[in-house]
Amino acid sequence: MDFPLEYLLLIPIGFIAGFLNTVAGGGTLLTLPTLIFLGLPASVANGTNRIAILVQTFAAIKGFKSKGESMYPFSLYLGISAFLGSFIGAKLAIDINGELFNKILALIMLMVLLIIIVKPKVNLATLTEKITGKTLGVSIVIFFFLGIYGGFINAGIGFLMLLILPYVNGLTLLKSNVTKVFVVCMYTVGAVLVFAYENKINYPLAFILTIGNASGAWVASRWSVKKDDKVIKLFLIITVSSLAVKLWFFN
Repeated sequence: MDFPLEYLLLIPIGFIAGFLNTVAGGGTLLTLPTLIFLGLPASVANGTNRIAILVQTFAAIKGFKSKGESMYPFSLYLGISAFLGSFIGAKLAIDINGELFNKILALIMLMVLLIIIVKPKVNLATLTEKITGKTLGVSIVIFFFLGIYGGFINAGIGFLMLLILPYVNGLTLLKSNVTKVFVVCMYTVGAVLVFAYENKINYPLAFILTIGNASGAWVASRWSVKKDDKVIKLFLIITVSSLAVKLWFFN
């Protein structure tokens, strides 16, 4: 069986993607185009990428826990809601036209960039955590729809969560990251089930990509615990800006 050496590019690209997805988001915007470049149809590239994301988020959860960071049971409630929504999104991703898929992806990233630029400045240190009662209910509904989007494409969803969790639930960016990776892990399980059922996963390439993604996620989860919110926020803005420019001009 031939093994093209370019497949090994998935390891360093996966490492960068796993790191980005853990501290901010947008790693999928690196891995999806790479998988397509290697010859996979868009739907198969989308499904293959989910295996790496699943292992990556599990590694990130373990990394955060090794530093004593957890948002259980709040993250579980949101994760279950997103898990249910992911079945709808993954089915849409399989059925949608490839060209329309790319246009939606570019539009979403532009919207995320605009939100980050124009959103009001708030001192996150003064926010009060709101993770129970009515606010929890609102968050569960929001994360059901985020699960639909995550099941559909996943790209950029980390940015959306890192906007919602601080301002709706009053979480620091570190706690938002801890919640984010748990939720993404849960809804990715739903997406993987759909893509696997529809035979839209290339398992050998998924395994290679997973090596990089999981390594990057482990490093990022432990690194981000040592950084304050300002550093994580700066990383977020730089990453989303760069990826939005890439999508807009080089799609």
